[in-house]
Amino acid sequence: MKKTIRRIAPAMLVLFGLSVLFGCSSQSKLSKEGTTLRLHPEKGKTYTATSKANMMTMMEVQGQTMNMSQNMETRQSFTALEVSDAQSVIKSQIDAIKMSISQMGMKLEYDSEHPEKTSPMLAGQTQQLQETLNKPVEITYDAMGRITNDSIDMVTNPLGNVIIELPEKNVTVGSSWNTKKTQEVSGIEINVNMGYTVTGISKNNVDVSFNGTIESTEVTGSYNGTASINPQTGITTSISTKSNISMTHNEQGLSIPVTIVGNTTVEVK
Repeated sequence: MKKTIRRIAPAMLVLFGLSVLFGCSSQSKLSKEGTTLRLHPEKGKTYTATSKANMMTMMEVQGQTMNMSQNMETRQSFTALEVSDAQSVIKSQIDAIKMSISQMGMKLEYDSEHPEKTSPMLAGQTQQLQETLNKPVEITYDAMGRITNDSIDMVTNPLGNVIIELPEKNVTVGSSWNTKKTQEVSGIEINVNMGYTVTGISKNNVDVSFNGTIESTEVTGSYNGTASINPQTGITTSISTKSNISMTHNEQGLSIPVTIVGNTTVEVK
């Protein structure tokens, strides 16, 4: 059992990353014609985003079913260095990661703020996480929330759960739009299709519901959830997502079906 956990840990981290990729961001201009959604954060202000994921992983290993529960918490900060009607340059970094995995009475833990307490079985897998902490990354977005610097992808983008591509046209309650992205994650080409619907517009909030799918030869999954957005700053204030992600992990002659279901919340202050 211990060797199995050690073998699949890298795949687990990939699925964790996929489970918290999606959020919403906009700037709202209320008018009789509808609301214009544009990315326009407050220049110079530092925001803190805290994401919490509670997951249950189910695996089939040599005819036996193994269940693991996982909790993961990530804290990141981001500051808008430059803001204009055309683009925003945002500096972001991951400040802290905390993770725990429980199975058959055994608990494995990792806390980036107390790395000396990391469970020995996770030391190798979490070392690369530790190396990503407190390393600022500058991301340039256009007014529609699209990343314009090619060096950032779905995995390395620390704001992937806060900012999305926005619709060109004005929206009203009931309006919807779709986005599609193709990205390579750990050597796997993944297609991500997302759909968004505006459920409410007020002076202080733009509320949306969203759903989406992941499609590839090795990973499939679905998402659905809701988000609330500050219409003045274009920063998402809260996100709630349910996810169901599956893959088959092949290691040393073993074919291990892995499914993760769970809930993720993101709070931005």
